[in-house]
Amino acid sequence: MIERLVEQIEGRYRELTEQLSDPETIADRERYAKLARSHRELEEAHRLAEEYRLAQSDLAGAEELLEGGDGELAPEERKELQDLIAGARSRIEQVGEELRLAMVEKDPNDSKNVIVEIRSGAGGDEAALFAGDLYRMLTKFAERRRFKTEDLSQSGAEMGGFKEVVFAVKGEGAYSVFKYEAGVHRVQRVPKTESQGRIHTSTATVAVLPEAEEVEIEVDPNELQIDVYRSSGPGGQSVNTTDSAVRITHKPSGLVVSVQDEKSQLQNREQALRILRARLYERALREQQEELAADRRAQVGTGERSEKVRTYNFPQGRVTDHRVKLTSHNLQGVLEGELDEFTDALMAEERRQALEAQAA
Repeated sequence: MIERLVEQIEGRYRELTEQLSDPETIADRERYAKLARSHRELEEAHRLAEEYRLAQSDLAGAEELLEGGDGELAPEERKELQDLIAGARSRIEQVGEELRLAMVEKDPNDSKNVIVEIRSGAGGDEAALFAGDLYRMLTKFAERRRFKTEDLSQSGAEMGGFKEVVFAVKGEGAYSVFKYEAGVHRVQRVPKTESQGRIHTSTATVAVLPEAEEVEIEVDPNELQIDVYRSSGPGGQSVNTTDSAVRITHKPSGLVVSVQDEKSQLQNREQALRILRARLYERALREQQEELAADRRAQVGTGERSEKVRTYNFPQGRVTDHRVKLTSHNLQGVLEGELDEFTDALMAEERRQALEAQAA
């Protein structure tokens, strides 16, 4: 089975490499982008296939020397060849398992950049402050992963934090790690405004949208209603005196995106279109999954915004991820973006479920 898999990987990788060098492919932007993504996604499996072939070659060479030198080999030479054979067989078995894992069906969006939307939920001012904490945590996480971030839209709250904040994360594989942050995050702590020291529970929602490329989501300008208005900050204070803020309504879907952070109306319009494309892409994916009812739940949890995914308990200094029943007592580290423990556990659970589905 592994031999057949290696042949398929080698053949597909060779085919993709040839297609990417074809002038007709290079001239077709959409086709080239799709093939280039497939080529990148297959690189790790192709590296493992090469390693598998090398281990096979080492095994065959050592077995040939052992058989051909029968009766002429010194005991230490025979022992050395036997160790080489055992090592090669172990490598073949290990690489075969890694290949099987590498070829588990991946989320086609894993390699994409993402747009992250954080909104304060239940809890008033405290929820807005918590949304600010999550913004800091996730941007720090992106920094640790060497991704670049770009603020797209912010709606501040009077007491601090955010009613809503939207930012992009750019880098190969951004969605593959940030997708686990989608859902309802819950905080349990004593608010600064609480005089009697009572613990309050507040929430904030995180949506993680794979950023759609223009070739994937085409927005018909005739389906857009674009309104401009004067920007304003928290509490109604004026940000500028020109009509630079932009509100785009996608008439067929009813989706509305407002951006007022940039000084230029053109910049705000471009940011709003990026967010709109990402929301339309997410909507199309969700509808497709619902229609097929083939919920490939390789992704841990449902990913729905209504799902409680993690609780941050300040009095006890702990963070619990409810999807994998994992608790960390490094609350401050987690809030500084040290999310690797959770990401690794969620990724392992995703892979385990995918392997179970594959075996079934």
